[in-house]
Amino acid sequence: MAKPFIVPTVVHKRGNPNWGRPRRHVPYVATAFEEQAQKLGLTEQTWVTSEEMRQWCERNKDRRYVPEWLLKRWRIAVDPNVSG
Repeated sequence: MAKPFIVPTVVHKRGNPNWGRPRRHVPYVATAFEEQAQKLGLTEQTWVTSEEMRQWCERNKDRRYVPEWLLKRWRIAVDPNVSG
């Protein structure tokens, strides 16, 4: 007589195993905008007056982060149909 085939039961734990634990520290990474500002030697107060920064923002406005207030100040429109 053949032995019946028994399927082993697998216990799947449900839910988030990290629930209640503190979040891991995520290191800060500078944005491309901040890297460009540092490369040009600019501070937040001198961003508006920099023609090089304005040109960089016009070229990269649809691909990189640029502060919204700066785009408004320079009247640069962003294409809402472009996705990252």
